[in-house]
Amino acid sequence: MGHRVLVAAELEPLLEPGQLAGLDVTWIAADEPTPRGDYVAIVPLVSRWVGGTEFKHLSKLKIVANCAAGHDNVDLVAAELRGIAVTHTPDVVSDATADLAWALILACARRVVAGTELVKSGQWTGWHPALLLGLELRGRTLGLFGAGRVGQAVGRRAVPFGMRVLYTARHPRPEFERETGAVRVEFSRLVRDSDVLSLHAPAVPETEGIIDAAALRQMKPGAIVINTARGELIREEALAIALEEGRLGAAGLDVYLEEPQIHPRLLAAPRTVLLPHLGSATPETRRRMATVALANVQAVLAGGPPLTPVFPELT
Repeated sequence: MGHRVLVAAELEPLLEPGQLAGLDVTWIAADEPTPRGDYVAIVPLVSRWVGGTEFKHLSKLKIVANCAAGHDNVDLVAAELRGIAVTHTPDVVSDATADLAWALILACARRVVAGTELVKSGQWTGWHPALLLGLELRGRTLGLFGAGRVGQAVGRRAVPFGMRVLYTARHPRPEFERETGAVRVEFSRLVRDSDVLSLHAPAVPETEGIIDAAALRQMKPGAIVINTARGELIREEALAIALEEGRLGAAGLDVYLEEPQIHPRLLAAPRTVLLPHLGSATPETRRRMATVALANVQAVLAGGPPLTPVFPELT
């Protein structure tokens, strides 16, 4: 009998039998509660909370191998206190998420949703020189709130569009600056100077709600806000009000504070592109995420260190 592990049932089609070798797998669907028992590993989706109660009921647990770049669904303090490794899949989602951020940028800048709705409504009367004028990106400023893997990938894609890149980060990114000409600035300048502000920071106490009414008031008239990072970064009602009042040009969002619920005022706001958390949604990326998660499980259960730990100091 192999190691008893819990794995999200939604990952089964993405995994090869060899990746499960030596494991006695119990598949758990997203709408099922986390079982109790002598399981030594769990591979959850980001929608499953794994915290103190779960650790109490899974007393043999050695690893939580999150199938996600983030780890907001795991109580990291409780895991660390119990010596449980927590892993994620940070590198494999970068390009897919950066591509989606750019899909949102372009859709907002060129009013793609409004154009599609106009055509489908049957009310389009033909070409007109003032119809749905958008934002030309060449010569504009892309601001990156966070310059980790995804933020840098978004910034590199800005260069062929002829955009200037500003970024905030705890530490300078000299190689990124050499590649793109990006300039590291303080948050206040980032908000003030960006024509497109794209969010790529984790949700931690100092970043939660950072895009609030005050920050939105500092932004250029007609600026665009993009969020493919964490819903906690934005005060959704304040964002909706800025759109209603016409101060903000558009907002493109893939993540929300209480998803799948979205603030009703934001749902009704004009000039939005709202997606259902599709950042990593390509077959290749989702397979790689599942592969990395299971590889972390196999590494830890074989007595080795995790491959992509959230706590590097535990390796």
